[in-house]
Amino acid sequence: MTNKKLQETALVCFSGGQDSTTCLYWALSRFESVQAVSFVYGQKHALEVEVARRIAERAQVPFEVLDLSLLSQLTDNALTNPAMKMDEEQPAGSYPNTFVPGRNMIFLTFAAVLAFQRGIRHLVAGVSQADFSGYPDCRDTFIRSLNVSLNLAMDTSFEIHTPLMRLDKEGVWALSDELGVFDVVRYETLTCYNGIPGEGCGHCPACNLRRHGLERYLSRKKRTE
Repeated sequence: MTNKKLQETALVCFSGGQDSTTCLYWALSRFESVQAVSFVYGQKHALEVEVARRIAERAQVPFEVLDLSLLSQLTDNALTNPAMKMDEEQPAGSYPNTFVPGRNMIFLTFAAVLAFQRGIRHLVAGVSQADFSGYPDCRDTFIRSLNVSLNLAMDTSFEIHTPLMRLDKEGVWALSDELGVFDVVRYETLTCYNGIPGEGCGHCPACNLRRHGLERYLSRKKRTE
């Protein structure tokens, strides 16, 4: 990446998955300093936090975990309820049962509080409305709205960066390759809703999106070589 780095610090909402890992390295390419924060919220795939910790250590990025387990007490969904069978396709006219209401709003709000205490004004999140599984809190309009609300609430000038907002998973793979971390993202991240690192379980919604995007990207890359 040839862009001149901004001489400020960015705080990345970091789960150790494909999207947030790509965002972590995107931030490293653009900011003088980067920190990462992960969240425990009662998720079945809590191994993601340890995966995130390892990747942050590899990238030499300070890493912190916040306990937001109250979230799992407020909503019943397939990511926090072990007894609930996960939707493998989005039900017609409804959200998939992997939707955790308010999750991104809560994550970004707590990240903003942490950033405020540290004098950080740049927040980075790996949300995308191109491949967003029907989750309303991944849309650009929501992020813009929350950005305004956080600035008003804390009388500051946060800027929420969403480098993947217009990218589908093929585009995310391409960006990770451009950043020089394609293999890290492919083999060391944890995207799978069933908590299996790397290629994952192969059939949950997250794995399906990831695999189809990878297949498209590798096919396109092969045609251009």
